[in-house]
Amino acid sequence: MKVVLFCGGLGTRLREHSETIPKPMVEIGYRPIIWHLMRYYAHFGHKEFILCLGYKGDYIKNYFLNYSECLSNNFTLSNGGKDVQLHTTDIEDWEITFVDTGINLNIGERLAAVKPYLEGEDVFLANYSDGLSDLDLDLYLKYFHQQDKIASFMAVQPSQSFHVVSLSNEDGVVENIQSVGLSDLWINGGFFVLRKEIFDYIYSGEELVLEPFQRLIQQKQLLAYKNSGFWACMDTLKEKILFDEMYAKGNTPWTVWAAPSGGIKK
Repeated sequence: MKVVLFCGGLGTRLREHSETIPKPMVEIGYRPIIWHLMRYYAHFGHKEFILCLGYKGDYIKNYFLNYSECLSNNFTLSNGGKDVQLHTTDIEDWEITFVDTGINLNIGERLAAVKPYLEGEDVFLANYSDGLSDLDLDLYLKYFHQQDKIASFMAVQPSQSFHVVSLSNEDGVVENIQSVGLSDLWINGGFFVLRKEIFDYIYSGEELVLEPFQRLIQQKQLLAYKNSGFWACMDTLKEKILFDEMYAKGNTPWTVWAAPSGGIKK
């Protein structure tokens, strides 16, 4: 199953990094967030990727054109450094298609732009490329196929330290206030499963989750799959620091491919 990754936005809220590199290339440890996301999908057997490029797309192209397997795999160096024997690999069997979808297009327009590269795919995956999760993708896909709808997204509870407020309808008196994590508020986590019919619902210039999703809602063709496990996005510098701190402590729940011992899950 092909995976469409939207990685062409400006990333203005992560300005400290996105002025020099595109947001999907901001690193967690020694690999960019887009690598962590692709490794996640590859773990579940989905290794054909379509990258919707835009802002600083050449940076992403160059990263993969000059990719070094040695940075994330064990290897033996011999012959004075001339020979490198890898003991494991991570992207050897990946197929990555790089598509320039422009600087200013929204998500719906970027998806429409890569439609020719999805020929023959009845169902495909898509992702915003700025968030990571421990979502069991196999269970998610099983649920999607059982429901037989056109589109689905992973719904998560926000992790930010906001407070949800309930107000009186008339005078603005506060009726309740609580941490957003304790509320019944769910948001779009950006992990999509889509059927090819989604293109019938996207009109020229439209954003994916606005007008197209409203049409799907009217026809009861949109699903939300709740995930109460780990999810976090890298949208601000504060969230980038949080990822760095988690990685430094070895607390990386999104690395579903890594066994507890540090090995690789089969």
